[in-house]
Amino acid sequence: MIKGFGGIFWRTNNMEAVKKWYSEALKLDINDWNGTMIKPESDTKTIFSFFAADDSYFPTDQQVMLNFQVHDLDETIRHLERIGVPLAKEKESSEYGKFVWIKDPEGRMIELWEK
Repeated sequence: MIKGFGGIFWRTNNMEAVKKWYSEALKLDINDWNGTMIKPESDTKTIFSFFAADDSYFPTDQQVMLNFQVHDLDETIRHLERIGVPLAKEKESSEYGKFVWIKDPEGRMIELWEK
């Protein structure tokens, strides 16, 4: 029945700052309508998963966490360092891939993943 996610939407207190940050930090081309279209590549999948309210994988006061797949995590880290975006958690590797975490200007934890 479900073909895929149609979008991710949330409210922001500072539209211009958040748009600028996502454009610079994650190189998303944010359009005049305050969003972008991310076209998945053929080898990507979108995970839909629940976490218990007290699970510490991401901040318990944050209801939703974004996870972006990247081509090269080390290259992404170098880009973030060049523009002054600190890592919120250091790089980790597991059987699922390599991960780092950053925070957007409003404090939302974002996971970056290379599989």
